[in-house]
Amino acid sequence: MKGFERKNQLFSLCGLNCGLCPMFLGKHCGGCGNGNQSCGIAKCSLEHGKIEYCYECESYPCEKYRYIDKYDSFITHKRQKADLKMIQDIGVEQYNLQQREKMQILSHLLANYNDGRRKNFFCVAVNLLELSELQEAMKQIQQNDELSVLSVKEQCSYIVDILQKIADRRNIELKLVKK
Repeated sequence: MKGFERKNQLFSLCGLNCGLCPMFLGKHCGGCGNGNQSCGIAKCSLEHGKIEYCYECESYPCEKYRYIDKYDSFITHKRQKADLKMIQDIGVEQYNLQQREKMQILSHLLANYNDGRRKNFFCVAVNLLELSELQEAMKQIQQNDELSVLSVKEQCSYIVDILQKIADRRNIELKLVKK
């Protein structure tokens, strides 16, 4: 979007975690402000004094957020409002530290346990689960000495099962909500 610039490349002004997005990871999206995508929220930011995050606007939450988490695009929107609240509460730097750790976990999962069909699942899981839960999952994975003798498909299934069990404890559905 012309005239829009975003400083934080890990987190968008609307509350999406770009660093955990399959489109961004696959270099198919430059993120808002770094590509040719037309974004109504970026346009709104420009109209409201170039605010960096929507929660800084006096109108937040506005009509644009009324149904924002009802459907997903290529990244989950389920935590958008909660993540905006978190960044507001703990600050950009602390939030980015957590996001970087989540990105490392996602990178490890994709590099070592993706059977070619789980990229979106891993992206959604890392987005929706808390960092402490992901650390718990990684500990379980690292402690399994028998994992290396399994096929890639079996390893992937084992990892998916761990993440799904953690999600089930909190009634979190690890899939995108499509229209």
